[in-house]
Amino acid sequence: MRAHDFARAWEINDRDLAQRIAAGDPKHRGPRHLQHIWRGEPLAGARVLVRCYHGLGDTLQFIRFAAPLRKIAREVTVWVQPELLPLVERVEGVDRALPLHDGAPHVDYDVDIEIMELAFALRATRNMIARVPYLAPACGRSRLRRTDAGIHIGLVWRAGDWDRRRSIDLRLFAPVAEAGVHWHLLQPLTNADAPPPFATSDLSCAEIPSVAATVSQLDLILTVDTMMTHLAGALALPTWNMLCRDCDWRWGEADRTPWYPTMRLFRQQRAGDWTSVISEVAEALASFVRQRTQERLWRKEVLATKELTS
Repeated sequence: MRAHDFARAWEINDRDLAQRIAAGDPKHRGPRHLQHIWRGEPLAGARVLVRCYHGLGDTLQFIRFAAPLRKIAREVTVWVQPELLPLVERVEGVDRALPLHDGAPHVDYDVDIEIMELAFALRATRNMIARVPYLAPACGRSRLRRTDAGIHIGLVWRAGDWDRRRSIDLRLFAPVAEAGVHWHLLQPLTNADAPPPFATSDLSCAEIPSVAATVSQLDLILTVDTMMTHLAGALALPTWNMLCRDCDWRWGEADRTPWYPTMRLFRQQRAGDWTSVISEVAEALASFVRQRTQERLWRKEVLATKELTS
């Protein structure tokens, strides 16, 4: 999966699934995120219940498979984290979305599958996963009111406590300060955070649909590996993802990823060394700002020419 050799990955999954079935491994045993749910049952023509038992980012990454699933299934119901319900119920291929809870889903179905198993069940290819956007921000209200023609960038620097290697001390971002750039914090400051090294505004919001609408108005999202990474990528927004040395399998080894074609990856070369990553980002940002500024000047010239000739 790290090498994006999906055909080989599915061969290995076939072998492991056959071994589990032969060993009599039952469904729905143990903690939710470790449960084996799908056992190879046919999805074609079935009423399929998709269970979202992992993280918010995992759901956002793999909900892309609802559309190809619906092409073969009779009905697709997604049992999803309540925070994502307004976004997921609008995804192509989803007939019905229900809020996830600790009980049993109150819906009839023929076969159930965990959302991260959909890629395997559908024999996903690189072409299948590269289709973005598959989320729409229309259901939320943006917190950003753009009254300045400058460049607006959103920043996410803190990952979950379960993997603090992914987080970056805010003080390290001083080199990315750029004239003409408006910085917006996409998560709230806590007592553990140092003050930002440049002027910022707070666009943080607990409601994910509003977050989606807000980031859709930004020129760039600069983020560590969090739920925001997948939200921005699924919306096909310009996104720079800063990764720790031993990052998750899904990010491969290159500076681009087939999962999100509008995303660029910046990687630690040495474990714990964010300074070099920030330096690389600062260099890329200077180029990004110059390019955006030139594009806007060119558009102004085109509009002025049209007005003179009309």
